[in-house]
Amino acid sequence: MSDSSNDIQPAVALFLAGVCLARPLGAAPPDPAKDYPNKPIRFIVHSVAGGGTDITARAIAQKLTEAWGQQVVVDNRTGAAGTIAVDLAARAIPDGYTITTIAASQVSSAAVNPKLPYDFTRDLVGISQASSLPLVVYHHPSVPLKSIKDLIAYAKANPGKLNYGSAGTGSMQHLSWELFGHMTGTRLVHVPYKGGAAQLAALLPGDIQIAMSSLITIRPHLPSGRVRAIAVTGRQRSAATPELPTVAESGVTGYEADQWYGVIASAKVHPAIVRKLSTGIATALKSPEVAQRLATDGSTPVGSTPEQFSAHIKSELAKWGKLAKDIGLVLN
Repeated sequence: MSDSSNDIQPAVALFLAGVCLARPLGAAPPDPAKDYPNKPIRFIVHSVAGGGTDITARAIAQKLTEAWGQQVVVDNRTGAAGTIAVDLAARAIPDGYTITTIAASQVSSAAVNPKLPYDFTRDLVGISQASSLPLVVYHHPSVPLKSIKDLIAYAKANPGKLNYGSAGTGSMQHLSWELFGHMTGTRLVHVPYKGGAAQLAALLPGDIQIAMSSLITIRPHLPSGRVRAIAVTGRQRSAATPELPTVAESGVTGYEADQWYGVIASAKVHPAIVRKLSTGIATALKSPEVAQRLATDGSTPVGSTPEQFSAHIKSELAKWGKLAKDIGLVLN
């Protein structure tokens, strides 16, 4: 028995020595992002092809494909105001090979809808804010408006008689108008539609009088005067429409609404892979070709770190959540 024990002890010692040589004490674990990506990446887009989010995603996907030598494949998954696409990201295998677009509307909706199948702060991680996009405030020519001050005066003189459209209850347009009404003391009537195109289709014949949309949506109708733009909702004037003042500089101090776009993934994706994706997206957004493509929508490239974008999402949830509480708005 003792002879057998003596034989085993040297063998164990040799094995342990081999383990120590193979991986010295204190050695750093392997970098999961070192060989990433080594297969195609699925880039889920929550809007139809040709929309602002889709334009942004395809511009980024092309640059990432060129930089990494792996296809970044855009997969348009529409429905439920973007909830389907975001839920796919939350439930995806957390290996970094499924990423998803997000727009401000998904976050504004989450701030007032307690029954979504995911939690932005628990189930998802921000990779990078891709762009900033102010909405354009416009109206039907039958309403005598030339400025935001005119709009406020008209709304106060005609309470409950101005109908505004939105891309759906809880959408960015909806809450942006609710914020406007809350800050100006005006009473406007909300008429939700299934998307921005349906909203515009209702305004053109005068079924609704005022609306907010991205520039790309209304640009074809501006020269003819079928719609008239009076302001933008961003913090500063848009380079695409420098002649239009912001709502804030038009008298509603502190007002800001940004229909931004960004990229997210499952919160379980390794931070090293998230950072590599973020760096790649930020580099793509610095490309003149990408900036030019985004400009067609009135967007400005951003490119932020995961920490910055995750913090931005949290601040947006807080902002729109506070508004909903102040005005008593809850979606089910």
